[in-house]
Amino acid sequence: MTFKWSGLAGLAIGLALTTGASAQEYTFRFQSSDPAGNPNFEYQKGWTDLVAEKSGGKVKIELLPVGSVVEYNETLEAVGAGILDGQICDTSYWAGRDPAFGLIANPVGAWSDPSQMIDFVENGGGKELMGELLEPYGLHFIGVSTPGLEAFVSRVPLDGVDDLKGVKVRAPEGLIGAVFAAAGAAPVNLPASEVYTSLDKGVVDAADYSVFSVNQAQGLNDVAPNPVYPGFHSLPLVEVSMNKAKWDALPDDIKAMLEETVKEFQQTQVNGLKERDLAALKEAEANPDITVHDWSAEDRAKFRTIAQGEWEKVAANSPMSQKVYDALSAYLSEKGLLAQ
Repeated sequence: MTFKWSGLAGLAIGLALTTGASAQEYTFRFQSSDPAGNPNFEYQKGWTDLVAEKSGGKVKIELLPVGSVVEYNETLEAVGAGILDGQICDTSYWAGRDPAFGLIANPVGAWSDPSQMIDFVENGGGKELMGELLEPYGLHFIGVSTPGLEAFVSRVPLDGVDDLKGVKVRAPEGLIGAVFAAAGAAPVNLPASEVYTSLDKGVVDAADYSVFSVNQAQGLNDVAPNPVYPGFHSLPLVEVSMNKAKWDALPDDIKAMLEETVKEFQQTQVNGLKERDLAALKEAEANPDITVHDWSAEDRAKFRTIAQGEWEKVAANSPMSQKVYDALSAYLSEKGLLAQ
């Protein structure tokens, strides 16, 4: 369902009346970018349950699956206009508004573990950057989560950056494809629905697709039996944000509770999905036809340095992109994550 933005005001009033009639002291509607039944959505639902529990029932958040009120790429404006009260979504969806969103959401090659991205957001300036990016749209950044580091599927052995040269890699257009090209690979833009058959038929040699447990469950590791785990390329930032005016109206104890529960949700999701990945890894390693490759810290840093050259190109596209680039580079340098 897609709304014409000229009709937002009337719909916002209707929703406000519905909210006001609630017996709850605070009732909010959030929309997810995930479908109902998806593991990510179930973890997000767990957050709303935790909010109700920690607030003693004073705060109720109704979480709607993707597309319930507006399309997945329209929630930014919908939350700012008050059509929705909040969102849980991949920040890269807003890259068309400012390329800085895409750079902070998934700086390809930056992270080798979710804890690194989370630390950057919480302690390395990322939270402040998210605030600067979202507030002009009328949103407040509450906190971050992630489904984790994506694995990499490959028909050919990949033990480091040098092995990427000439490899046909399924990768989306934009930053991800640009980084793989800079590393010497040959990016091919294919929809997700064609990844399995393209690997099976040798149309591509490798693919950026999903986390290890999803790849294993869908049989990708059977047709591309040289997966790289942990992955080295993609880890999305998933934001929890809400209408800024409604956030500002909340008392400090409710604000603190929401921030604390997002942190709990974050750790539950990261740890839960990692457990799924480790179980799938054990299953894959028991298969003699599958060889799991784990890149060295040196090769991960080498790929990250190649990626940094592409981040720098994105940085030139807007003032906020430059700020993200500077903060990200400073953090990685400080943590010794860039090749020397």
